[in-house]
Amino acid sequence: MPFLSQISLPALRNGSFLQNIPSLNRGLQLELKSNVTFFVGENGSGKSTLLEGIAEQCGFNLRGGNRNHNPNTGYRFEGYESALARGLQLSWTPRRISEGFFMRAESFFNFASYIDELAVDSPRILQAYGGRSLHEQSHGESFLSLFNNQFESGIYILDEPEAALSPARILAFMAVINELEQSGRAQFLIATHSPILICYPGATIYQFDESGVNETDYEDTEHFSLTKSFLDNPTLYLRHLMGS
Repeated sequence: MPFLSQISLPALRNGSFLQNIPSLNRGLQLELKSNVTFFVGENGSGKSTLLEGIAEQCGFNLRGGNRNHNPNTGYRFEGYESALARGLQLSWTPRRISEGFFMRAESFFNFASYIDELAVDSPRILQAYGGRSLHEQSHGESFLSLFNNQFESGIYILDEPEAALSPARILAFMAVINELEQSGRAQFLIATHSPILICYPGATIYQFDESGVNETDYEDTEHFSLTKSFLDNPTLYLRHLMGS
């Protein structure tokens, strides 16, 4: 059973930019029925905004990390860095947990630099990331070092983790997810555009679009159908796109 079992958000009437996000402005009532939940949708559909709010409610650093990494800084919305966090209500079973990690692909470089700064005074910290600086590894290697060495138990909130991963490494990442979630030690909330990742067996998929946030099957997502259609006949797509 998932640790985080329900995400609630009232309708947004505070006049903020959040009211311009159709998937969120009418509020949410999401049931998390499995240990792996994917958020899918177009860029700007609200996936990352919701993940950030959940991560901050969990006490994680929005620049990447867990509760022990440097505290959030910067502009704050009534005590929160995420504009959405204040209105979110999270329900936990059987109890709220504090272990876990928040990671966004776009800020991973800064997180790796932060770990290097800590390692100046405490070199042993690198043992938790494969034994060497994340900057000394390729982007894909450093991501998998994080997944393999830091992911043990708790809730893992990941924003487009596939950004640095080849298809083969996405499959390796899925094996990491499977080992942890099948043991009942971990829960994953992942915003993704990867048609491979969303095929994970037994996952719950929520589609973010103009109609709101609705559960869907992976074969009904645009990520899957468009990718499959393209690979079935790439020449046809390229001829249409290039006008030849």
